[in-house]
Amino acid sequence: MSTPARTGLEKKPEDSIGAIMRILFITATRLGDAVLSTGLLAYLHQRWPDARFTIACGPVAAGLFSAFPRLERTIVMEKRPYDLHWLDLWKACVPFKWDITVDLRGSAVTFLLRSGRRFIMRGGRRAGARITHLGNVLNLSPPPLPTVWVSPADRAKAQQIIPDTAPIIALGPTANWTGKIWPTERYLPLWQRLCAAYPQIRPAIFYGPGEQEAALARPVLQALPHAIDAGGHFSLTEVAAMLARCRLYIGNDSGLMHLAAAAGTPTLGLFGPSRASEYAPSGKNARWIAAPGPEGEAPIAGLDVANVATAALSLLKETGI
Repeated sequence: MSTPARTGLEKKPEDSIGAIMRILFITATRLGDAVLSTGLLAYLHQRWPDARFTIACGPVAAGLFSAFPRLERTIVMEKRPYDLHWLDLWKACVPFKWDITVDLRGSAVTFLLRSGRRFIMRGGRRAGARITHLGNVLNLSPPPLPTVWVSPADRAKAQQIIPDTAPIIALGPTANWTGKIWPTERYLPLWQRLCAAYPQIRPAIFYGPGEQEAALARPVLQALPHAIDAGGHFSLTEVAAMLARCRLYIGNDSGLMHLAAAAGTPTLGLFGPSRASEYAPSGKNARWIAAPGPEGEAPIAGLDVANVATAALSLLKETGI
């Protein structure tokens, strides 16, 4: 990792004294954005391994940090009318003195706290890769890649669900809005093409909690009756540990896609009207393929099976199966 000479995080005398160092890390509500921010969190932990961290995030992302090694507290920000959730956050944080506050939500809260150094990401959407914008908060170039922390119990659970008996290919047919969902009936012909090249593979279907996610995954589970049902009732860290045992992840632009890339799984993201230039998966073996047409406007139905299969097989060949 290369870092410019001046990051604003150079050690100061107060970093080395005996008092407990506390860092407040305010991250995203959405899972995908929270996953992308984990590289910054890992960087801070590497820089100050003895610091204690408080992480504020939305309820969907809260479980992502349960195995973080220096977690002192997770503050779950439930959205309230009139932005009162920010008042709740201030009340939870104001009793403490913070050595560093990192606010990736672009709020004014950290200015109302006792804090040594503040790093605030400007709010709102803008062009360019989200992970680059995150790295710019701490002036890190290239930006640190996302990561994920799992416990021994998570790994043991993953071993039960994702066996070693065959190479497992993860499929993620869900997303948080219909425009990003590749037609579910295409997973069967896609799987047939993958099996023609690698007859020994077995599918695992990943999806989130709730009936909406289950309904989106159900047609794929029915089309592939030998598939592993890997969704619905697992914690985020269990899911991350399960994904880490898979040889490839193929799925829509979603939080699960970002989680797969963070877990180190070779990842192929499928993009339609969402922008790969902003939200492509970030990882050592992360790739994406987009439907033809203007970025941000292309219907994902335009992404055909043959092109997805070609990209998936290329990634499998590159990473080894």
